[in-house]
Amino acid sequence: MRLITVAGPPSSGKTAIICKAAEALRAEGVSVGVVKFDCLSSGDQALYERRGIPARTGLSGNLCPDHFFVSNIEECLAWGVRSGFDLLISESAGLCNRCAPHIKDVCAVCVIDNLSGVETPRKIGPMLKMADIVVVTKGDIVSQAEREVFAHRVRQVNAGAVIIHVNGLTGQGGHELGRLLRGAAPVVAVEGRLLRFSMPAALCSYCLGQRRIGADFQMGNVKKMELE
Repeated sequence: MRLITVAGPPSSGKTAIICKAAEALRAEGVSVGVVKFDCLSSGDQALYERRGIPARTGLSGNLCPDHFFVSNIEECLAWGVRSGFDLLISESAGLCNRCAPHIKDVCAVCVIDNLSGVETPRKIGPMLKMADIVVVTKGDIVSQAEREVFAHRVRQVNAGAVIIHVNGLTGQGGHELGRLLRGAAPVVAVEGRLLRFSMPAALCSYCLGQRRIGADFQMGNVKKMELE
């Protein structure tokens, strides 16, 4: 089975392009399942299932969603194997732009949209920088010049990635994305594999439920700004 990690900022069009790629793959006889990682709520499982795509949702609640992803991806892979999928896609949002769910030697996709601003590629961090495939969305509502400038900014951050444009509404580009995903290397297990980027050290009193403000209540990993 092939495992694909898809990440990108909220509302960049991840679910839409996954649906279009899955439709193209299923038309070729490839069975696809999706695992959705989110924080508090998500209606995407129902959206996938209405399109005949088996899906499961994991909500991290009070935990960091990326840490939650890493703690659960092994079990998700086992679910995909039991279900007989040819390809399992994990979808998650990089809410703080500091983490990346990408795993070494596992195909990694970053979804980013043209409307997010030309400075956005610099701000996204490892989620974009370490992706194998960058999918740019919402190209139908910007000019050709804007699309080219945005793609150039993406290339400045990640010169080695394959960059493609996919329209999440019409499906244009979905077949090409499906072809790229189908070419990913098979994954038998993820136990012992390495993340492509270390997650932030974030063990402080606020991680443990502290709500009061002030130095007396700040313990553990605390970093202060330089204001002078």
